[in-house]
Amino acid sequence: MKYLLVLNINPDVLAALSEAEQQAIGAGHGKFMETIKASGEFHSTVALKLPDQSAVVKVRNGVPAVTDGPFVESKEFLGGYYLIEAATPERAYELAAMIPDAGIEGLGVEVRPVEFSDGL
Repeated sequence: MKYLLVLNINPDVLAALSEAEQQAIGAGHGKFMETIKASGEFHSTVALKLPDQSAVVKVRNGVPAVTDGPFVESKEFLGGYYLIEAATPERAYELAAMIPDAGIEGLGVEVRPVEFSDGL
């Protein structure tokens, strides 16, 4: 089964980390990718730009309107994800725990089973 490991980022939490801690996060993501590629559980990953570079499109009465993002006013935002293939939910949780963000107070990794996918 496919699982989406969602990385919700809080910029205040990241800004409070030392440069060495921030670099360790990047290195940890690299190690995580090596692990899931070697095990055959890797499917894909995406890292997103900051919300100030996003836009929201809404159609009202047939007229599209584009506004600055993000859609929700929040301290946290979607920073990226990993799409994995895991045999069980427990294995998906185990893999999510390997992502550096899971070990940082104020951050976490959301694990969501994929209901449907196409073209993946």
